[in-house]
Amino acid sequence: MTTTATRTAGSTQQAYETLLKLARDAQQLHATLEIMHWDQEVKMPARGVEYRSKQIAQLARIHHEAATDKRIGELLSECESDSSLTSDPRSIEAVNIRELRRVYDRRTKLPTELIEEEARLSSVGQHTWARARKNSDFSEFKPMLKDIITLLRRKADCFGWAPGGEPWDALAEDYEPGCTAADVEKVFTPLRDRLVTLLNDLMGSSNPPSNAFNAKIIPIENQRQFVRFVAEAIGFDFDRGRIDISTHPFCSGTHCNDVRITTRFHENNVNDALGSTMHECGHGIYEQGLLEQHIGTPMGESVSLGIHESQSRMWENQVGRSQAFWKWCYPKMPEHLSGAVKDLSFDDVYGAVNIVKPDFIRVEADEATYNMHIMVRFEIERGIIAGDINVDDIPEVWNEKYKQYLNIDVPNDAKGCLQDIHWSMGSMGYFPTYTFGNLYAAQFFEKALDDMPDLYAQFEKGKFDALRTWLNENIHAHGQRYRAAELCEHVTGKPLSADPLLRHLEGKLRPIYGV
Repeated sequence: MTTTATRTAGSTQQAYETLLKLARDAQQLHATLEIMHWDQEVKMPARGVEYRSKQIAQLARIHHEAATDKRIGELLSECESDSSLTSDPRSIEAVNIRELRRVYDRRTKLPTELIEEEARLSSVGQHTWARARKNSDFSEFKPMLKDIITLLRRKADCFGWAPGGEPWDALAEDYEPGCTAADVEKVFTPLRDRLVTLLNDLMGSSNPPSNAFNAKIIPIENQRQFVRFVAEAIGFDFDRGRIDISTHPFCSGTHCNDVRITTRFHENNVNDALGSTMHECGHGIYEQGLLEQHIGTPMGESVSLGIHESQSRMWENQVGRSQAFWKWCYPKMPEHLSGAVKDLSFDDVYGAVNIVKPDFIRVEADEATYNMHIMVRFEIERGIIAGDINVDDIPEVWNEKYKQYLNIDVPNDAKGCLQDIHWSMGSMGYFPTYTFGNLYAAQFFEKALDDMPDLYAQFEKGKFDALRTWLNENIHAHGQRYRAAELCEHVTGKPLSADPLLRHLEGKLRPIYGV
C-alpha cells in the first residue's frame, strides 16, 4: 500500500528528504522550548513563572504533536524498506532513519496530555525547588515532587521495560539508550569499593595539600573576568555562545551556533566558579562541535548524556585539574584576580584544586568522592520510582546514605536532598550518566594522550586547540552515528572500563598526598 506522503514524494529519496524536513520542523519547536527554559533560569522575573509554565506546556504539546505526526511513521517505513538507504548502518541516511525511528516509537507511546502536564510541572517545579532550596525546607518542595513522581511512573508505564527490568530503566532510556539499573549496579559496586580504598589512603595522609586557595575572598567581578579568560583560552566560541549566571550551572544548546552556558560565583570559592565554567564549556564545546549541516537531525545531535558528560568532565578534570594546566594558568592569576592570590605558591593552588574532602555538595565535589554522590542519588531515585522509598522519607534516607558513603552528617536540606535541580525538572534516570561520563572521559583522554604524547606540554603553553580538534574529529562530528558503548570502542579500541579513571585518580592524587 502506498501512502499519500510517499506518492507525493515520488521516490524513496524524496521520502527521506521529506522525513528530514518534518524532523527539523519538530526540532525547531524543541529548540524554542530550550530558549524559554534558559530564559526562565537566567533572565525571567520571578513572578513570571506561572504564565511561563503555561507557555511551555502549550509549546511542549505542539512539539509533541509535530514529533509524533503519523506522516513521520509512514515515511520512516518507506525509508526502512529501501536497502540503498539502510544497508550501511554507519551512513548518514541509515543513522538518521534508525535514530528517528527510536525516538518516534518512544514518543508515540506518550499521550499528548501527559507531555503537556510534564512540561507544566517541570516549569513550576524548578521555581518551587529554587524557593525551597533557598529556604532549606524540603516540605515546600515535597507536594510538587510527589506530583512529578506520579507523572514519571505513568510515563514509565507508557514506555514499558524489558522482562526482568524495572520502571527506572524506562526513564533512563531517554538519557543513556540501553542503560538499565542492573547495568549501573554492576558498574557502581566494584567502582565504589576501589574508590573507598583510595579515599581511605588519601585521608590517612600526614601531609595533605593546602586548602588556602579555596578560602580566598575574591571579588565576583574579578572571578567573572578570570573564568571568561579561561573559557576563551580552551576554545569556547563566544561568537556562537554566551555565559551567564544561574543557581545551578547548565548548558543549553539549541544548535551549534547558539550555545548558552551558565556558571555561579561565591566570593570565597573561585575554584568552584572555574570548575563549573570549564565543565559547562566542555558541554558547550561539544555542542559547537556538532556539524552545522546536520542541525535538526540525529547526525547533528549528541550521542547520550554519558558521552556529553565525558566532554565536560574531561575539560574540568583531566585538563583543568592537571599540573600542566596550572603551570600555564598560575602565572595568569594575579592579572585577573588582583592581589588576593599573590601570597599563594604554585603548590598551594595546584594542591587546592585537587584537594580531597568528603563534603555535601555534588557540583563542588573532588574527583575522588564525586561518584559517591552519584551512587546516593541513583539508589534513592531507583527506590522512589519502584515505590520502595516514600517521598516523605527522602531527607532521612539521603542523610543516612551520606553518613554511610562519605561519613558526614548533612546539616540541612539545602546541602542535602534539595541541592540538585534535576528532580524538579522531572529528570530521573539521569544521574548515573555523570559517572559514565567520568569513565568515558578518562578512557577518551588516555587515547588522546596516546595519539598526542606532547599534549600536556601544549597545555603548559596555553595551547588547547589540539585536544579540542581531536574531540571534534573523533567524537563530536559523528553525531549519533554510534551509540555510546560503540563510540567508546570505535575511538579507544576497547570496551568501557573503570581502569583508566582509577589510573588517572591514583596517578595524580597519591603523589599530591604523598601516599
